[in-house]
Amino acid sequence: MGLDNSGLKAANKGKNDEFYTQYEEIQREVNAYLEYNPDVFRNKTILLPCDDPEWSNFTKFFAQNFERFGLKKLISTSYANEKKESVYIQLSLFEEQSPKFDKNKTNSHGKIFTIDRDKNNSGKIDINDIEWDYLDGDGDFRSDEVKKLRDESDIIITNPPFSLFRQFVAWIFEANKDFLIIGNQNAISYKEIFPLIKNNKMWTGKRFNQRVNGKNMTFLVPKSYEMKGTELYTDSNGNKYISVAGTGWFTNLEHGRRHQPLQLMTMADNLKYSKHKEIREKGYEKFDHYDAINVSFTDSIPSDYTGMMGVPISFLPKYNPDQFIIINGIGRYACIDDDIANPVGTYGTDINGVHTYFRILIQWKKGAPGFVDSKEKINEDVA
Repeated sequence: MGLDNSGLKAANKGKNDEFYTQYEEIQREVNAYLEYNPDVFRNKTILLPCDDPEWSNFTKFFAQNFERFGLKKLISTSYANEKKESVYIQLSLFEEQSPKFDKNKTNSHGKIFTIDRDKNNSGKIDINDIEWDYLDGDGDFRSDEVKKLRDESDIIITNPPFSLFRQFVAWIFEANKDFLIIGNQNAISYKEIFPLIKNNKMWTGKRFNQRVNGKNMTFLVPKSYEMKGTELYTDSNGNKYISVAGTGWFTNLEHGRRHQPLQLMTMADNLKYSKHKEIREKGYEKFDHYDAINVSFTDSIPSDYTGMMGVPISFLPKYNPDQFIIINGIGRYACIDDDIANPVGTYGTDINGVHTYFRILIQWKKGAPGFVDSKEKINEDVA
């Protein structure tokens, strides 16, 4: 069992959201961008904010692959220990064994770690070439000090606290940077996030709300971690891991899955052959206040329907911008676009008076691969 909604709300409320990403999760995701574009990181400066290499795998991964990726510079910043809510704190070996160590700064100041040269003359650039120093402040990504590092970088990669996801995304877009970050699927419906997705400025990564080897994304958490609705795993060293449902990567970097066309059946074939009993028995119901049909399953999108369709959040990892146009987001969180009337307040997805979950309004793109032409024509205004 993964992290349910009640558990996630509790995590946000208590700021108990220090989830440490596993090495293989980073490697699996990054490989998808390299397969699409082998030079995606070449001559780029990567910033890993709030990322201490003593226990974070982001720095380890990119440091080990510094030369293979052709990086220009790698920057990591850590957050001050005394600012952390969890007890998962240890003195970094980089700090403890360095003449720069300052006991008056170790808990109150963030730290900066950089790699841009073969410092130890080993003939290669890797994690052993890290140089570090104290930041002037606590390492908060919103500080002027870290903003300056953001502005210097080309790509921002990290697992930001879920409770600060809105602010973190705004911080990235303020500087117009490329990014690869982890978040929860509920963020899709945020009024600050959905317009970015709608306008193809942000999309889901290769892995999103997807089980691999029978598990959702799994993170290392503090050993003191406790929460209802979660399943914790403990290894032989007593390290604790949590499997989190509805979690995945968000990015504005291109990858191959984003351009794989969906192969779909016509409406008539779905009504007759769909594997979903709901579709075979109820068909495609219309929303009470929108001229759109409800499509509860991505594989049930009819290939010959020219009107608007309301699809669930789970559609986004399979969304191909060459096939579909995202028109709006409606549902019990918010009506995203004020230009679309929402006569039932914060709901809007009512069907026969019953509220449904957040829906993404989409329509087939004119001339899209996979569309089965019919006597009707796609609305030219949105094609």
